[in-house]
Amino acid sequence: MLMDQDLILRIAAALERIAPPTLEKGIPDAPACVWQQGRLSAAVGFRATPLNLLFGIDLQKAAVLENSRRLAAGAAAHDILLWGARGAGKSALVKSVVAEIQAQGGALRLVEAACDDLATLPTLFGLLAQSEMPTIVFIDDIGFEQGDPQMRHIRSVLDGGISARPPQVRLYVTANRRHIVPRNLDEQASAINPRDAVDDNLALADRFGLSLGFHACTQDVWLDMVAGYARHLGLDFDRQEALTWATQRGARSGRMAWHYAVELAGRAGKTL
Repeated sequence: MLMDQDLILRIAAALERIAPPTLEKGIPDAPACVWQQGRLSAAVGFRATPLNLLFGIDLQKAAVLENSRRLAAGAAAHDILLWGARGAGKSALVKSVVAEIQAQGGALRLVEAACDDLATLPTLFGLLAQSEMPTIVFIDDIGFEQGDPQMRHIRSVLDGGISARPPQVRLYVTANRRHIVPRNLDEQASAINPRDAVDDNLALADRFGLSLGFHACTQDVWLDMVAGYARHLGLDFDRQEALTWATQRGARSGRMAWHYAVELAGRAGKTL
């Protein structure tokens, strides 16, 4: 029995909707890209905070910049875990370092991948392996619960398994927890070998060559951050008001300093 043509078209459209996304054939010629649902596309409007505006994290800044310069030059470089306080500048630092190296003529690409796409990392690495361009694959705000099966995807690419990243690609990851996986007393609950549970939870963080901590800043550093943004924007600010702003929000961080700078710019009728 012949099928109605309209029915055939509807079936074809339905199959198209449920089919898995296909890979783009090439890698976009862009300074920053986004990997999402099996597709690599250019990041629209990629903007990074100037590196000299990131205050209070000088040691972390120097370490990430040096490692990234090595990668861009084709030398040995580490995978990096940036962990610590919210709003302390972890993700901003990664983007700023890449932009700084690119501005200096270095060959370095940034690819941001979401935590939901960890299972597709081998596919991404297979695509990036076709290019000699040094690349940082950036995963922001990662975190796993005890026994999360997704942990194996990160372990595999860091451990040199069959889905390991190419030699010109390094993984930069940010997390609020030092060990990525939460630690608790249940680790000691096993009567067989509690050390195995502890080692298993620490193993992921230990696979990063560099682990850099970011901590809540002091009052003086907070004011330096605000002053730096104010100078950059050509604005004045009141020291006591800046401290009150941080107190009301319960945090002193680079993110809060930028929010206060936006407030100052808005009052002055400036655009950012």
